[in-house]
Amino acid sequence: MSEQNTRSDHMVADRRAKLEALRGRGIDPFPAVVTRAERIEQLRAAGNDVQASVAGRLIAVREHGKTIFADLADESGCIQLSWKADELPAEEFALVKLLDPGDFLAVQGTTFTTKMGELTVLVTSHQVLAKALRPAPRSWQEFANIEERYRNRPIDLLAHPAVKQVFAQRSKIIQAIRAFLDDHDFIEVDTPILQPLYGGGAARPFVSQLNDLDMKVYLAIAKELYLKRLVVGGFERVYEMNRVFRNEGIDATHNPEFTMLETMWAFVDYHANMDLFEELVESVANRVLGTTRITYQGTDIELGRPWKRCSMRDALKEFADLDVDDLSDTALQDVLGKQHLKLDGEYRRGLAIEAIFSHLVEPQLIQPTIVYNYPADTSPFAKRMAGQPDWVERFEPYIYGWEMGNNYTELNDPDELKRVFREQAEFQQRGDEEAAPYDEDFVQALEYGMPPTSGLGLGVDRLIMLLTNAASIKDVVFFPFMKPRGGQSQPEAGDHA
Repeated sequence: MSEQNTRSDHMVADRRAKLEALRGRGIDPFPAVVTRAERIEQLRAAGNDVQASVAGRLIAVREHGKTIFADLADESGCIQLSWKADELPAEEFALVKLLDPGDFLAVQGTTFTTKMGELTVLVTSHQVLAKALRPAPRSWQEFANIEERYRNRPIDLLAHPAVKQVFAQRSKIIQAIRAFLDDHDFIEVDTPILQPLYGGGAARPFVSQLNDLDMKVYLAIAKELYLKRLVVGGFERVYEMNRVFRNEGIDATHNPEFTMLETMWAFVDYHANMDLFEELVESVANRVLGTTRITYQGTDIELGRPWKRCSMRDALKEFADLDVDDLSDTALQDVLGKQHLKLDGEYRRGLAIEAIFSHLVEPQLIQPTIVYNYPADTSPFAKRMAGQPDWVERFEPYIYGWEMGNNYTELNDPDELKRVFREQAEFQQRGDEEAAPYDEDFVQALEYGMPPTSGLGLGVDRLIMLLTNAASIKDVVFFPFMKPRGGQSQPEAGDHA
């Protein structure tokens, strides 16, 4: 057993002894009723000679002879406490010695300023609200292991105040996204997370079982198809910002569960959404940071409009010196081989072009860039370009070499949609795990008529990473998915230990 673990065990034993001592004196160390009149920031603003009634967590306790000092913190701030043996009955002063850092406490008293100039509450009475049985790390050095920090986020937040600030920023960023869309007359909606069929993205789903109906169900990989149904029903501008789930890899920018913003906007095409995407990111940066110029991992990035825009074909010419219009399928396969790239499933020309683009071009798109006009093979539900049936009206924005979202002019011809679904079903039968299943209900919905519409998608967690200078998506998700300790799998539902 390590020295640190031994010390921790001794401290836990000491705290449990104090817990029993409190109970032995008839004190409930976990009461339901809390006496709290103000937050600490309000008390500090009021100054001296004020009756105090605050509550929070003890973050330090110091004994100096007949005086015990402590620091009490709530979310708004911190204030010093003082108990004086000369001004309290001996039994009450003895109770103070049963307190530890980490305990939650409510105190009443009067404020004064010490000779050191520190605003302090002279405590006349206190109530233990929750006895902490484990000591929090005394400093960040005691809790520096990054994997343990992700696994034990409550202690990470206690040990690293900067982590809490990141998540406070996360909340502000999400609020700013909503405010922007609300200002642009979009209506926020909720669509199913548990779906009878998955769709709206090229991804492997998580599969579950609905016992009552004895049927397979899927966690949403996207909300697109449901948002389009709402456009059919008469809504012209809708958005949803919610969790989606993709049964794929885990790395610095991917988590199986992540936050996606999706919109649908009737009577516009993808050009309008290019403008909207730029304006959204610019607005959020200004609202949250007060500037559009950020530094991410040492790289200066300007998020303000206008962004660079180019077609995928032009981007391949500029950054990879490849003219895909002049390359045969054999030549494309040669490029794949030379770059050691493998396609998921069978060869399709459009998928090959996108794979080459992702490998050779994406990492070079550091400053905000919109790449538009994608191969039709990559986007079955996007509208084909007029006169260029092998290409679709799709764009993706890139920042720091990351794809930030997926956006296109929606396919609204129900007969063409049927053909695409049947084609996807064939791909699925041939082993393509990311092909979309046939959705008869969605096809029937479009037969009632959907106006020209464009959808926008944004990976919210990646935007938060950029605006908080976070190196990993795990730094901006409270509870990222982690492999079990020791690599052991979790027991299946119904298993018994």
